[in-house]
Amino acid sequence: MQFKGRTVAAFVLLTMVASVLVTLTVTEGLYGIPSAALQSGTAPAVQAGQSGLSGEEMNKLNAVVSLIESKFYRDVDRNKLVDGAINGMMGALDDPYSVYMEKDTAKHFSEEVVGSFTGIGAEVTMENGKVVIVSAIKGSPAEKAGLLAKDVIVSVNGEKLAGVQLSDAVAKIRGPKGTKAKLQIMRDGVPQPIELELVRDEIDVETVFAKLRPDGIGVIEIRQFSLHTGERFAEELESLESRGMKGLVIDVRNNPGGVLPVVVSVAQPFVPEGKPIVMVEDRSGKREMTVSKGSGKPYPVAVLVNKGSASASEVLAGALGEAGGAVIVGETTFGKGTVQVSYDKVTGDGSLIKMTVAKWLTPKGNWIHEKGIKPDVEAKPPAIYTVPRLSRSAVLKKEAIGQNVRSLQVMLDGTGYEPGRKDGYFSDETEEAVIRFQRDSGLPATGQVDDRTATALELKVIERIRDERYDTQLQRAVEVVAERIGR
Repeated sequence: MQFKGRTVAAFVLLTMVASVLVTLTVTEGLYGIPSAALQSGTAPAVQAGQSGLSGEEMNKLNAVVSLIESKFYRDVDRNKLVDGAINGMMGALDDPYSVYMEKDTAKHFSEEVVGSFTGIGAEVTMENGKVVIVSAIKGSPAEKAGLLAKDVIVSVNGEKLAGVQLSDAVAKIRGPKGTKAKLQIMRDGVPQPIELELVRDEIDVETVFAKLRPDGIGVIEIRQFSLHTGERFAEELESLESRGMKGLVIDVRNNPGGVLPVVVSVAQPFVPEGKPIVMVEDRSGKREMTVSKGSGKPYPVAVLVNKGSASASEVLAGALGEAGGAVIVGETTFGKGTVQVSYDKVTGDGSLIKMTVAKWLTPKGNWIHEKGIKPDVEAKPPAIYTVPRLSRSAVLKKEAIGQNVRSLQVMLDGTGYEPGRKDGYFSDETEEAVIRFQRDSGLPATGQVDDRTATALELKVIERIRDERYDTQLQRAVEVVAERIGR
């Protein structure tokens, strides 16, 4: 898949084509993949010596199609049969990143990667038949609702997702701006399902944001590795350096990946000439190494990661950590170590096949797939960053028990209103904390959490999350850089 435009946001932000999201893509002729194959839209030659179906295999498929068309109890759509067969073949690969997109889905994908689009703002993939969150895009409805990497989406608006194709699951989640998506979520460590109601919105995500702190430490946040991210990063880096930057934090939290050559261009200035940035290994075990032409940097660098840092973000962390002398700060990353190519001319009808063609390895030859990259310095986010939104199904009041009350208590505690406990029991202390919040917010001081109070509290939470002073992960990364500057 080749990205166009200034961002891919959450590729389709749950308007996306699901597992296409967490994709490390390559472009024509890169890493030993024949350019002719990419130009023609056909896959590289089959190494086993056979390409396409044998006569016997073709006869078998034709026989099944004929049987269905002649004997099935009702008429069938022939196109659905063919699409179903292709989906079956892709499913047999047992690889969540290899998918078939039918014409309409592929068309939406091509349109949505260009710029702004609507959705809930989350990346998903399929793991063991379950729809799993990869990351929630910063500022999106998904992030505001508290969706986390590794959360499992059980149902959407009452429709169960178990056993459905990933593209079908995404179709149920996506929708026009302003419409609601009621999600049921399962999360490790939380025994009961979490009920969330998100309002789909238009999401236009810039990919690079930079600033120079008063202490001389620069922070560059990369939200996606789209085609223009490399250029934007170089511009911002040059600007920070020209202003006397002493050290740098590169923030790739909740960055789901993107285009491989782009992340290589971002990493190159930080890795000294001759050192490897990334290696790509094909199915025969042949490796091709990308070697840096950069010079390295004289100032200390930290790469800030979390559970939602995937694919290209992990390439960057691996390259700078193993070959560029950077310190990795945060949480263990998502763990996506494969490379995909999209073939949009194979079928000839506007549909698209995206397929995993190789592994990628860190400069030291480590394959981080399903393991992730462990940080050198661990830094967990505050609980308020990951708390689920409050359900509006009932008014919360004293003596109530459950996950919704626990979320309330975490929100109160994280915004400075001490509830006395955070175990999900609505105690006298919790009621007093609610009353204090309501008074400060100009609301009726009832001690009960109705829709108005819940909305006001969530807005307070969002305000707190956006305040850098309370971002303990970023502050830890800055401390690490500052310590190295002082050496």
